[in-house]
Amino acid sequence: MSAEAYDVVVVGGGTAGAFAAATVASEGLSVALLERKPEDDAGHIACGDAVKGKSTFPDTIDLEYLREESFTNDDITHARFENPQSGESMDIGFGGVTGAVVDRKRYGEVLLEEAARIGADVQYETVVHDVIQDTAVEGVKATRNGSVTNYEADVVIDAAGALSLLQDKTDFSGATFDTNVDYSQFCSAYREIIEIDEPVEWTDTLVFKPTQELGYLWYFPRTATEINVGLGFQMNKPPMKLVEVLKADLKQRAEFAGARVKDKLGAALPTRRPYDSAVAPGYLAVGDAAGHVNPITGGGIPGAAKAGHWAAQAAVEAISEGVPDDEDALWEYNRRVMTDFGKKFAAMDLYNIWGGATDLDEILDVITKLPADHFAETVAKSGSTSMGFATKVKTAAKTFGHWDMLYDLWRVNEKSNELKEIYEEYPTSVDGFEQWVEARDELLEEVYEITGGDPKY
Repeated sequence: MSAEAYDVVVVGGGTAGAFAAATVASEGLSVALLERKPEDDAGHIACGDAVKGKSTFPDTIDLEYLREESFTNDDITHARFENPQSGESMDIGFGGVTGAVVDRKRYGEVLLEEAARIGADVQYETVVHDVIQDTAVEGVKATRNGSVTNYEADVVIDAAGALSLLQDKTDFSGATFDTNVDYSQFCSAYREIIEIDEPVEWTDTLVFKPTQELGYLWYFPRTATEINVGLGFQMNKPPMKLVEVLKADLKQRAEFAGARVKDKLGAALPTRRPYDSAVAPGYLAVGDAAGHVNPITGGGIPGAAKAGHWAAQAAVEAISEGVPDDEDALWEYNRRVMTDFGKKFAAMDLYNIWGGATDLDEILDVITKLPADHFAETVAKSGSTSMGFATKVKTAAKTFGHWDMLYDLWRVNEKSNELKEIYEEYPTSVDGFEQWVEARDELLEEVYEITGGDPKY
């Protein structure tokens, strides 16, 4: 068995992994990025391809090159939510912020190119199947070119995606790392890239349509004639025939007549709150491997980029201080995630809990009667909102017959505000972690009582 030694080993060449490897290399440390796919297939990931808040990417890599090469439509200005019952739709603006749809394969290729250019040792066709661990994680075991190699490292960054194998292999006893993870907290998704002859009229729009399985269909225009179409369902709901449901909806849309499928792929993604702690001695998890995904929309690209960058910074600092096996030395990474996008995603997760315990038909009926900006603030932007008196009166009249449900939703909204405050006070060290978890869980028990939902965690 051969062995290779690095300061940091990153497992997984997606957004989080590539930004992590590039950041470590930019700081002058040695880093290996291990990607299981061959180089020609790297970057081929099942994804909605939509990005909102492009300016939030860390500038470790050449962002202009990334945009020029992979951002095929950077004029997305709003989202459209379609009601499958009534056929009505609701358009919600992005408030002056523009989004984009990317060629996900080219996007992934550029990230890996940039990581290599900056100095990371990118190794393709490398399948990680175990960790090397004593009191701390000290590397991974992987098979490459038919032989097993030990990749030794001061820190391992797990960017291996949803339900990461590394987390099954690592002993987290005695660490704060979140092991309260179950398949039911994830979504199964499928997407196709289709081509059409005539351009769609909604090239500035991300289209969403709810499904019965607490998921949604999506239609995201890469270009006017190339559309990313897909859907997903919660794994705690009855199985859904993804391909058949997608095909049936496509047939109902005149603009997709004669559409040709260029590519198809499936995946799993988190629809849960971020991990309470994504660190252990010698180990950090990032991106999908740490639940860094919006649990309502499934969006995770900008958050993954930031998480990979912050995890790498924490690893570099711990290594420079000679304490990579000290969980507290890596803790700042947790705090940065939780007080940034983590608090928003955790707040949105409360609406997932509420939605899972509420009749979908009633939800859809009410959504179409809520003010668009109110709905957007609640479930798509900040995770909470408030409504003026005049708007309350108008909404009350429109939603007569659903007041009990709306009262519960209002109470959940109040709890989401409280939850964000709890996340803003995420502890600065391991010492305050248990007390923080207790406070958060007390609030969550109140949410379960309000919604009647089964405990999610």
